[in-house]
Formats: sequence, structure tokens, C-alpha cells
Amino acid sequence: MASEALSGKSRPGPLGRLRRYGELVLFSHTLFSLPFGLLSMLWTAEGLPDFATFFWILLALIGARNGANAFNRIADLRFDRKNPRTSGRPLADGRVSLGEAVLLTIACFALLIFAAAQLNRLCLLLSPLAVGLFLLYSYTKRFTWLCHFFLGLCCGGAPVGAALAVEGRFTLLSFLLGGAVLFWVAGFDILYALQDIDFDRRERLHSVPARFGQRPALLISAGCHILAVGLLAAVCGFRPVGGFYWAGLLAVSLLLLLEHMDVEPRNPRRMRFAAYHLNQMVSLVFFFFALLDMLLS
Repeated sequence: MASEALSGKSRPGPLGRLRRYGELVLFSHTLFSLPFGLLSMLWTAEGLPDFATFFWILLALIGARNGANAFNRIADLRFDRKNPRTSGRPLADGRVSLGEAVLLTIACFALLIFAAAQLNRLCLLLSPLAVGLFLLYSYTKRFTWLCHFFLGLCCGGAPVGAALAVEGRFTLLSFLLGGAVLFWVAGFDILYALQDIDFDRRERLHSVPARFGQRPALLISAGCHILAVGLLAAVCGFRPVGGFYWAGLLAVSLLLLLEHMDVEPRNPRRMRFAAYHLNQMVSLVFFFFALLDMLLS
């Protein structure tokens, strides 16, 4: 018992274990795609849909994101253990067991599928495809530097799926918003991958930085973010937007500019701030201003 206490691996209480699970799936990263999914829901419904629809969309988005993250930790376990940057993650250092991670993944994906079944038949029929894409993403780094864009595709499904849940069909506006999310996520994921350029090359893993080098990766990331802003601007061709929307888009553009100015691959703290914390602000700021525009314009 004493040795367990000294090693920091004594059995935690329920809150402690829940905290470890949250760290395992990076629960705070739900903020990346969740606001865009909710915004797509509001735009499609022209306001707040009935409570049941809102509730099941919210659970589906949470289940999808956290199930995908949990499985990604399982798939990357042997690499996370070898990479000094990731060796302290809960599954890699043993604070969460492999069995727990598998059960958590199954529970999250089951939540996604069950929530989809409560929405409409098409959502239910397509939910296994969504799960399949999440599972496939975790292996794309083994064979293609396009892995960042595949991650963006998975995240971009949030606004498409939310609109499908409300309307029962696909909408062009949700695809436009999903495309913006795709390029936004791919852009910041490329920046984050700059930290692992040497490790990825050594382990024969694929990424834009490992394939093309640091400077081209920075340019490709910037191009992705320019495309993302352009797609968000193109929204005005599909629905009326006012001053608050354009103010939000300007704020997002400035945050992305700050992100690229603050990138420093040799400084993990600055990289976390630039690639993750700033982008959590991007999604929340955009959602806030788009919501204000919808309510007040």
C-alpha cells in the first residue's frame, strides 16, 4: 500500500477517477466543435428547437467527440509511451487502464448511436459511418500526411450532423460551416504537430511538418485558416447576417493571426496556448457573436 501511495497510483475516489477520464479524453477539447454544432442547430431551426431535439443533439456531440478522443488514446498508446511530450497522459502512464479506456470508448459511441436513434432515422443510419470515420482517423497518421485534414473532416461533421438532426436532410449551409471547421481544425493541428516533427520522422509517422518541414507547414496552416475564414464569410450568401456576425468574424481572424504569431515549436507552453487555448476562444467567440447577430440583428 505504501509503495502504491508513493508511486501516485493509489486508487482514487469517484471524483478523482472522473477527472482522470476527463483528462484521458481531453474533455475541454469538446469546445472545439461543440459551439459550431450548436450554431448549425440554431441556424437550421431558426431558433432553439424543441428541448428533446436540443438534448439529444448535445448528447450526440459529446458522445462523438469524447469517444473519438478515447479511442485515439488507445490507438496511439505505444507512441504516447515513447514520446516524452505525451508519456504523462493518463493511459500512457497507467493512471487509467486499457480496459477502462475501452469501456469509456464503447460507452461514448453507444451514447452517440442512442442519441441519433432519438432524433431521426437518417441520423441513426449514418451514426455507424460517423463512428467508423472516428476509428479510421486514429490510424491515418500511419499512412498519410493528410491526417490533419481527416481530423478536420471528423470535427466538421458536427455542424452537418446537427442540421441533419433538426431538418432530417443535409443542408448547404451546414456543409459550408462544416468546411470552415475542417480547415480551421486542420490548420491548428498542423501547428501542434510541429512539436513532434523529429519524433514522427523517427517513428515513420506521417504529418505535414514531418513530410514538408517547418516553414512549409506554417504556410499550409496559414492557408487553411484563410480558407476557414473565407468559408465563414461565404455564409452571407446563404443566410442574412449583420454587424455582430462580421464583428465576430473579425475577432476570429485576429485570434488566428495571434495564433500564428505566437507559434514556437520549442516552447510547449506557448504551443499549447497557440494551438489549443486560442482555438477554444475562436469557437466560443464566434458562437457568441453569431448568436448575438441572430438574436439582435
